[in-house]
Amino acid sequence: MTPHLNFAEAAALQDLSTYISRGRRINEQGIRLQAVGTVAAAWLPVMTPATLTSRIPAVLGLRTMALAETSQADVTVELSAITERLARMNPAETQLPLPPSRINAPWAAVTPPRTGWVSRGTVADSKLRTAAEQGVAEVAEAVPQSAGAHVVEQVRETVWSRPLEHGLPAGAAFGALSLGFLDDAADATSTVHTHGKWLRLTSAGGFILARNT
Repeated sequence: MTPHLNFAEAAALQDLSTYISRGRRINEQGIRLQAVGTVAAAWLPVMTPATLTSRIPAVLGLRTMALAETSQADVTVELSAITERLARMNPAETQLPLPPSRINAPWAAVTPPRTGWVSRGTVADSKLRTAAEQGVAEVAEAVPQSAGAHVVEQVRETVWSRPLEHGLPAGAAFGALSLGFLDDAADATSTVHTHGKWLRLTSAGGFILARNT
Protein backbone atom coordinates (compact mmCIF):
# COMPACT_ATOMS: atom_id res chain seq x y z
CA MET A 1 0.00 0.00 0.00
CA THR A 2 1.23 3.47 -0.89
CA PRO A 3 2.63 5.23 2.25
CA HIS A 4 1.65 8.62 0.89
CA LEU A 5 -0.64 10.24 -1.65
CA ASN A 6 0.92 12.49 -4.26
CA PHE A 7 -1.80 14.85 -5.49
CA ALA A 8 -1.82 16.31 -8.97
CA GLU A 9 -1.98 19.87 -7.62
CA ALA A 10 -1.55 21.67 -4.30
CA ALA A 11 -5.07 23.11 -4.53
CA ALA A 12 -6.47 19.61 -3.98
CA LEU A 13 -4.93 19.50 -0.50
CA GLN A 14 -6.41 22.89 0.31
CA ASP A 15 -9.81 21.58 -0.80
CA LEU A 16 -9.30 18.49 1.36
CA SER A 17 -8.55 20.69 4.37
CA THR A 18 -11.76 22.69 3.83
CA TYR A 19 -13.75 19.50 3.32
CA ILE A 20 -12.47 17.99 6.58
CA SER A 21 -13.15 21.22 8.49
CA ARG A 22 -16.78 21.08 7.39
CA GLY A 23 -16.99 17.41 8.28
CA ARG A 24 -15.71 18.03 11.82
CA ARG A 25 -18.67 20.31 12.47
CA ILE A 26 -20.92 17.27 12.04
CA ASN A 27 -18.98 14.57 13.89
CA GLU A 28 -15.56 13.14 14.66
CA GLN A 29 -15.96 9.61 13.32
CA GLY A 30 -12.84 9.73 11.16
CA ILE A 31 -12.15 9.88 7.43
CA ARG A 32 -11.64 7.09 4.92
CA LEU A 33 -9.04 7.72 2.23
CA GLN A 34 -9.04 5.43 -0.78
CA ALA A 35 -6.65 5.57 -3.72
CA VAL A 36 -7.25 3.53 -6.85
CA GLY A 37 -5.07 4.32 -9.82
CA THR A 38 -4.80 8.09 -10.16
CA VAL A 39 -7.95 8.96 -8.20
CA ALA A 40 -8.21 9.57 -4.46
CA ALA A 41 -11.57 9.30 -2.71
CA ALA A 42 -12.16 10.99 0.65
CA TRP A 43 -15.17 9.65 2.57
CA LEU A 44 -16.77 11.38 5.56
CA PRO A 45 -19.74 10.11 7.61
CA VAL A 46 -22.62 12.56 7.84
CA MET A 47 -24.95 10.31 9.84
CA THR A 48 -25.11 6.58 10.53
CA PRO A 49 -27.67 4.36 12.32
CA ALA A 50 -26.82 3.99 16.01
CA THR A 51 -28.54 0.59 16.27
CA LEU A 52 -29.75 -2.18 13.99
CA THR A 53 -33.35 -0.99 14.46
CA SER A 54 -32.62 2.69 13.82
CA ARG A 55 -34.55 4.30 10.96
CA ILE A 56 -32.00 7.02 10.36
CA PRO A 57 -30.38 6.68 6.92
CA ALA A 58 -26.69 6.04 6.44
CA VAL A 59 -25.33 9.18 4.75
CA LEU A 60 -21.75 9.54 3.54
CA GLY A 61 -19.97 12.44 1.89
CA LEU A 62 -17.49 11.83 -0.93
CA ARG A 63 -14.92 14.07 -2.59
CA THR A 64 -12.63 12.78 -5.34
CA MET A 65 -9.27 14.28 -6.30
CA ALA A 66 -6.69 13.58 -8.99
CA LEU A 67 -3.36 12.00 -8.07
CA ALA A 68 -0.07 12.60 -9.87
CA GLU A 69 0.83 8.91 -9.89
CA THR A 70 -0.79 5.51 -9.69
CA SER A 71 -1.45 4.63 -6.04
CA GLN A 72 -3.17 1.99 -3.96
CA ALA A 73 -4.48 2.75 -0.48
CA ASP A 74 -7.52 2.28 1.74
CA VAL A 75 -7.18 3.64 5.27
CA THR A 76 -9.56 5.02 7.88
CA VAL A 77 -7.94 7.44 10.30
CA GLU A 78 -8.78 10.15 12.83
CA LEU A 79 -9.66 13.51 11.30
CA SER A 80 -7.07 15.19 13.50
CA ALA A 81 -4.35 12.97 12.08
CA ILE A 82 -4.94 14.44 8.62
CA THR A 83 -5.55 18.04 9.68
CA GLU A 84 -2.32 18.07 11.70
CA ARG A 85 -0.36 16.91 8.68
CA LEU A 86 -2.03 19.42 6.41
CA ALA A 87 -1.30 22.23 8.88
CA ARG A 88 2.41 21.41 8.86
CA MET A 89 2.68 21.32 5.06
CA ASN A 90 3.91 24.08 2.80
CA PRO A 91 1.00 25.43 0.68
CA ALA A 92 2.89 24.40 -2.46
CA GLU A 93 3.41 20.77 -1.36
CA THR A 94 1.42 18.01 -3.02
CA GLN A 95 2.50 14.90 -1.08
CA LEU A 96 0.40 13.84 1.89
CA PRO A 97 1.92 11.15 4.16
CA LEU A 98 -0.70 8.69 5.37
CA PRO A 99 -0.92 8.35 9.18
CA PRO A 100 0.39 5.02 10.50
CA SER A 101 -2.38 4.75 13.10
CA ARG A 102 -5.75 3.40 11.91
CA ILE A 103 -9.21 3.37 13.50
CA ASN A 104 -11.98 0.80 13.30
CA ALA A 105 -15.06 2.69 12.09
CA PRO A 106 -18.14 0.57 11.29
CA TRP A 107 -19.39 3.09 8.72
CA ALA A 108 -16.19 2.63 6.67
CA ALA A 109 -16.69 -1.13 6.36
CA VAL A 110 -19.37 -0.74 3.67
CA THR A 111 -18.47 0.66 0.26
CA PRO A 112 -21.27 1.80 -2.06
CA PRO A 113 -21.14 0.19 -5.54
CA ARG A 114 -19.08 1.90 -8.23
CA THR A 115 -21.08 0.76 -11.25
CA GLY A 116 -24.64 -0.18 -12.14
CA TRP A 117 -26.27 3.09 -11.08
CA VAL A 118 -29.59 4.09 -12.65
CA SER A 119 -30.46 7.74 -13.28
CA ARG A 120 -33.59 8.98 -11.50
CA GLY A 121 -33.55 12.63 -12.53
CA THR A 122 -32.55 15.92 -10.99
CA VAL A 123 -33.47 18.00 -7.97
CA ALA A 124 -32.98 21.73 -7.52
CA ASP A 125 -30.16 22.68 -5.15
CA SER A 126 -32.45 25.35 -3.70
CA LYS A 127 -34.93 22.63 -2.66
CA LEU A 128 -32.16 20.61 -1.05
CA ARG A 129 -30.94 23.66 0.83
CA THR A 130 -34.44 24.46 2.07
CA ALA A 131 -35.05 20.86 3.18
CA ALA A 132 -31.76 20.79 5.10
CA GLU A 133 -32.32 24.15 6.79
CA GLN A 134 -35.89 23.26 7.74
CA GLY A 135 -34.69 19.92 9.12
CA VAL A 136 -32.04 21.57 11.27
CA ALA A 137 -34.60 24.03 12.63
CA GLU A 138 -37.10 21.23 13.29
CA VAL A 139 -34.57 19.15 15.22
CA ALA A 140 -33.46 22.16 17.26
CA GLU A 141 -37.06 23.06 18.10
CA ALA A 142 -38.16 19.53 18.97
CA VAL A 143 -35.21 18.59 21.17
CA PRO A 144 -35.01 20.31 24.59
CA GLN A 145 -31.62 21.00 26.13
CA SER A 146 -32.13 18.29 28.75
CA ALA A 147 -33.28 15.61 26.30
CA GLY A 148 -31.70 12.18 26.59
CA ALA A 149 -29.93 10.38 23.76
CA HIS A 150 -33.00 8.23 23.00
CA VAL A 151 -35.24 11.28 22.48
CA VAL A 152 -32.63 12.98 20.29
CA GLU A 153 -32.28 9.85 18.15
CA GLN A 154 -36.04 9.54 17.70
CA VAL A 155 -36.35 13.13 16.51
CA ARG A 156 -33.39 12.77 14.13
CA GLU A 157 -34.85 9.56 12.73
CA THR A 158 -38.18 11.25 12.00
CA VAL A 159 -36.65 14.34 10.39
CA TRP A 160 -33.73 12.92 8.40
CA SER A 161 -35.46 9.78 7.09
CA ARG A 162 -38.22 11.90 5.54
CA PRO A 163 -38.31 11.26 1.75
CA LEU A 164 -37.68 14.06 -0.73
CA GLU A 165 -37.77 13.86 -4.53
CA HIS A 166 -36.80 10.53 -6.10
CA GLY A 167 -36.85 8.87 -2.66
CA LEU A 168 -33.84 10.82 -1.46
CA PRO A 169 -33.85 11.04 2.37
CA ALA A 170 -33.73 14.52 3.91
CA GLY A 171 -30.47 13.48 5.58
CA ALA A 172 -28.81 13.54 2.16
CA ALA A 173 -29.81 17.18 1.72
CA PHE A 174 -28.34 17.92 5.15
CA GLY A 175 -25.08 16.29 4.11
CA ALA A 176 -24.87 18.18 0.84
CA LEU A 177 -25.46 21.51 2.59
CA SER A 178 -23.17 20.83 5.55
CA LEU A 179 -20.24 19.73 3.38
CA GLY A 180 -20.58 22.68 1.01
CA PHE A 181 -21.57 20.65 -2.03
CA LEU A 182 -24.56 22.74 -3.17
CA ASP A 183 -24.31 25.50 -5.77
CA ASP A 184 -25.65 28.94 -4.85
CA ALA A 185 -26.90 29.65 -8.39
CA ALA A 186 -30.68 29.95 -8.57
CA ASP A 187 -30.96 27.36 -11.36
CA ALA A 188 -28.41 24.88 -9.97
CA THR A 189 -29.44 21.23 -9.85
CA SER A 190 -28.05 17.96 -8.54
CA THR A 191 -28.59 14.55 -10.12
CA VAL A 192 -29.95 11.46 -8.39
CA HIS A 193 -28.96 7.87 -9.16
CA THR A 194 -30.02 4.65 -7.42
CA HIS A 195 -28.56 1.18 -6.96
CA GLY A 196 -30.66 -1.13 -4.81
CA LYS A 197 -31.08 0.59 -1.43
CA TRP A 198 -28.36 3.12 -2.23
CA LEU A 199 -28.99 6.60 -3.60
CA ARG A 200 -26.28 8.89 -4.96
CA LEU A 201 -26.65 12.66 -5.08
CA THR A 202 -24.17 14.33 -7.43
CA SER A 203 -23.78 18.05 -6.77
CA ALA A 204 -21.34 20.73 -7.88
CA GLY A 205 -19.04 20.21 -4.89
CA GLY A 206 -19.13 16.46 -4.40
CA PHE A 207 -21.23 13.36 -3.87
CA ILE A 208 -23.60 12.20 -1.16
CA LEU A 209 -24.23 8.47 -0.82
CA ALA A 210 -27.28 7.48 1.20
CA ARG A 211 -28.79 4.15 2.11
CA ASN A 212 -32.32 3.99 3.47
CA THR A 213 -32.95 1.60 6.34
